[in-house]
Amino acid sequence: MKNIMQLRKIWPVLVLLLFTVSSCKKFLDVVPDNVPTIDNAFTSKNEAEKFLFTCYSYLPRNGDPMGNPAFLAGDEMWIPNSRRGTFDTGGGLMNWDIALGRQNSANPISGVWVSRYQAIRQCNIFLENVSDENKVFDLTTDLRARWLAEVNILKAYYNFELLRMYGPVPIVDKNIDIDAPTSEMMVTRAPFDDCVNYVVSLIDKSVTALPVTISDRTNELGRMTQPIALAIKAKLLLLAASPLFNGNSDYGRLVNKDGTPLVKTTFDKAKWDRAAQAAKAAIDVSELAGIKLYTAVPNGVLSPFTNQQMTLRNVISERWNSERVWGLSNSYAGQLQRVAMGCLTSSFTPNNSNAQLAAPMKIANLFYTKNGVPMDEDKTLNFTTKNDLRTSTRDERFAINEGYQTARVNFDREPRFYADLGFDGGTWYMIANNPGVGDEGTFYMQAKYSQPGNSGAEGYYNETGYFIKKLVEVNLVNSATANTVKQYDWPEIRLADLYLMYAEALNEATGPTNDDIYKYLDLIRTRAGLLGVKDSWNAYVDNGAAKLNDQAYVRQLIRRERGIELAFEGSRFWDLRRWKTAASELNAPISGWTISQVSPVGYYQTRVIYNQTFIAPRDYLWPIQSGAFRVNTNLVQNPGW
Repeated sequence: MKNIMQLRKIWPVLVLLLFTVSSCKKFLDVVPDNVPTIDNAFTSKNEAEKFLFTCYSYLPRNGDPMGNPAFLAGDEMWIPNSRRGTFDTGGGLMNWDIALGRQNSANPISGVWVSRYQAIRQCNIFLENVSDENKVFDLTTDLRARWLAEVNILKAYYNFELLRMYGPVPIVDKNIDIDAPTSEMMVTRAPFDDCVNYVVSLIDKSVTALPVTISDRTNELGRMTQPIALAIKAKLLLLAASPLFNGNSDYGRLVNKDGTPLVKTTFDKAKWDRAAQAAKAAIDVSELAGIKLYTAVPNGVLSPFTNQQMTLRNVISERWNSERVWGLSNSYAGQLQRVAMGCLTSSFTPNNSNAQLAAPMKIANLFYTKNGVPMDEDKTLNFTTKNDLRTSTRDERFAINEGYQTARVNFDREPRFYADLGFDGGTWYMIANNPGVGDEGTFYMQAKYSQPGNSGAEGYYNETGYFIKKLVEVNLVNSATANTVKQYDWPEIRLADLYLMYAEALNEATGPTNDDIYKYLDLIRTRAGLLGVKDSWNAYVDNGAAKLNDQAYVRQLIRRERGIELAFEGSRFWDLRRWKTAASELNAPISGWTISQVSPVGYYQTRVIYNQTFIAPRDYLWPIQSGAFRVNTNLVQNPGW
């Protein structure tokens, strides 16, 4: 009887969790799996802490190549059609099927609706019980406040994920009692701006109770802090200010059944002001916490070029480095490295160095020239015929193996191009298995057919000819039987992202002449070995100074900077959606080199791998699974689904 009463107290909003049953009665037969232990969950600090960790357990595993939809569901990474190893789902659908145009409402791919509302349910249970000072008797006042704040931020983040994926959603601030009338259970979607303000309120009321930094680094790294909370707020408000939800007429007909509009279709500049303020607040508290742009300690046996590369590669893969605002301690990038790593010599085996993650040609072309400007705007360098063959000189040996013939497009590029991408002829410095001393005579990729990097192994090959070096930690060791990787916490939010968010919001809020835009862009560019924006555009772009006075031009510049700096980190997938540019970007073909060819002339021909299809406005938001509408007739579907 006691368990039944407890069940009634914590019963969640039925319709939010139900997708696969055809009636409420069947769902009522299911008892939440935590009910038998709920009586004991808040009797002591130790027991309550276990429940706290349950609330954390729903955080996404974004360092998992199969778990993060932003890796494969867009156009930034591509894999072979033959889904071997990690990507073998036994015929089931995966995130990549979204990129292939196979999303559907009957069984949405990579939906988070159910799991995130389950997470919110757990958070609500925790908040209700730990807020009661008659429970968890041995919990100190300060620790109680901190734990409540942590769970409020987790709840805020789970709501943010739902908003980013589905748009306006139902707000579940408290779990509904099982005895509530059916009308209370038939919840509706709240207007998007109301959802945003609700999540902001969760953060604002909780942030000061969080630590600025984690003092117990052995046991608590990844737990909520003030920088994390304010960074989540900044990301949310940037989403709310962006074209997808700020003045988007496509959603004029997205209304509840009572006629309530769910997305305002008029543009509001104040949303950009709010986003800029939030990003700056997140930057300030992050810097107060000692978070700073990462730079590697120079290694005396390496050339300046390779030392620069170590900074740009290690910012992702050096565990808990100085730039981490939020590292996901539940998502260590191990398998991600194996599917990104290519075979550098014949002693490497494709079964271990799978090389399956490939960057399409358009992503490789996104990176700047060595002068820090787009290839088609650099007035001093000619990239008109990108596949012209050219041979690397001795001076170029740290970027491209000396004497190797490769495409013109692989020469004269910025340091991030060489740090992020492996390609035919490109050097690939690794600490282990290093055949040379330092970076002289080190590894380089040989990717034409029948070479070590392109053995023709079914399903274990690189589809485009551009390997994603950025995700591979420099200490990876390849042997005949395995890849030994040094795993790293996934960098969910890093300081460079906050800098870019602030620059973007400032350009929209105040215009392109605001000096802070260039201050924060230039901090990132300087770390990448480039001149500042104004210096680069004045020196290498025709009418560069005039272009930097054009808000629309600077908007594209900032977006490109995000695309380069945050490449392969899961940002582009969401950025294209909130910018409302996915309809153009994701209707462009996926292309790469002709990897089946042996000769340089044959290999360096561009081939179309797949013609993507993105249907607007439908594909900007996930579908709510169609079964939900049989249970809750008050729910409405996203446009086009």
